[in-house]
Amino acid sequence: MKPFALLVLIAFISSCSPKEKISIEQYRPQVHYSPQKNWTNDPNGLVYLDGEYHLFYQYNPYGTTWGHMSWGHAVSTDLVNWKELPVAIEEYLDATTGDSTMIFSGTAVVDFNNSTTLCNEPGCLISIYTSHLHRNNQGLRQHQSLAYSTDKGRTWKRYNKNPVLDIDRKDFRDPKVFWYPEREKWIMALVVPDLYKVQLYESKDLLAWNLMSEFGPAGDTLRIWECPDLFELPVEDQPGKTKWILSLSGSHPAGPTFVGMQYFVGEFDGTTFTSAQLQPLYVDFGKDYYAGIVFNNVKDRTIMLGWVNNWTYANQIPTGKWRGMFSIPRELGLKETNQGFRLTQQPVKEWETTRQQELNSVTELQTQTFELEVELPEGSGIHLFKSGTEQTTIGLRDGKLFLDRTKSGRIEFQKDFASVEFVTIEPKPERLTIRILVDQSVIEVFSTDGLYTITDQVFPTHTNPGVEVLGGAKVKKIWNSARK
Repeated sequence: MKPFALLVLIAFISSCSPKEKISIEQYRPQVHYSPQKNWTNDPNGLVYLDGEYHLFYQYNPYGTTWGHMSWGHAVSTDLVNWKELPVAIEEYLDATTGDSTMIFSGTAVVDFNNSTTLCNEPGCLISIYTSHLHRNNQGLRQHQSLAYSTDKGRTWKRYNKNPVLDIDRKDFRDPKVFWYPEREKWIMALVVPDLYKVQLYESKDLLAWNLMSEFGPAGDTLRIWECPDLFELPVEDQPGKTKWILSLSGSHPAGPTFVGMQYFVGEFDGTTFTSAQLQPLYVDFGKDYYAGIVFNNVKDRTIMLGWVNNWTYANQIPTGKWRGMFSIPRELGLKETNQGFRLTQQPVKEWETTRQQELNSVTELQTQTFELEVELPEGSGIHLFKSGTEQTTIGLRDGKLFLDRTKSGRIEFQKDFASVEFVTIEPKPERLTIRILVDQSVIEVFSTDGLYTITDQVFPTHTNPGVEVLGGAKVKKIWNSARK
């Protein structure tokens, strides 16, 4: 290196503020999955096959903001430790027209019976995704296409007669496909976003699809609908009783400035989903849980994974060479309460392996990756990442569980980022026990009964855990979760 260049480099490093230095890798989670570089958003193609959980996801191979959508790929044997693999399905160009097709959200299934006849033997992976045709950055059309893999998702071949479903619309996307054994057929749920409709299709071979029914508009229609999923859950403590859940992404419980997830509880007869639910129910009350879908081909439990970010500020978060991560995989349940049927969510049991060391006091914490079990009496709370006037506060006030990130360090990058999230606990409790999982720049809060969750990103300007209890709150258990 030339001396002049070296002096310039030294001057540049010296001029960086502490916030700029700390943002490069400080915010990367240690136990949540994020790609090593570039942009990511919706989880896609969640499926289990031969000992591996597959996470495909929306990915830009060329930059840290949204664009050039392709499917990234990671695998795990335990839902905790993920291995990043090469891009699975890439955006491609039409050599004749010059039009580009991006690979939007979709599903992966295990075709055990080789119903497509595209593979030489049963058990190959089939992906059904939205093919987004565009020209000069202008969206022209969305339809559903198919690709298949005979090597456990490492390489893919696009079906030569794509698309497999096209209704000639600009917005028509996000297919979620699953096997329905009662009638031995495949079911596809997808959305007509601007009409607030979920359409249900059926197929015997994953290639030819017939419309069965529609659901919506219903519930929250303040933003377009995206990323539907349809799955059955047993009702807790009611043996033999089940309900069907239709989940989708759209507006946030705080209003249309932000995105969030809602769900409907109802019945599915193999053709039509029905629900008597009048009010929207929400999956998570934080600002950073979106596009969640459940894994296919997992027996005896239902596991959802979501994108940790929000479209309001997703392209601006100060994370350096990467943007976007994924939540803790959550096991879903269903409970009948005095207010009706409600989803329950808990971190999958495998997540307990992230507990590296149980501690006796919060003063022993040395990193910003840790787990707490906290008892909150009414009017109490706990600070995280406390340093001077900087803090993130979680507490119970007036029967509401809240997370306040208005003083959480870096909040200046987007005008709407600083916010207070809350959810009303019913019936109003005198005290509430919660589980808080902290991982550098993400906080996931679960009530111990699983009925309430809050997921938020925060960007401290320091590296201290900064835990401080307020007003009678009691830290019952403490684990260091940082990787050694």
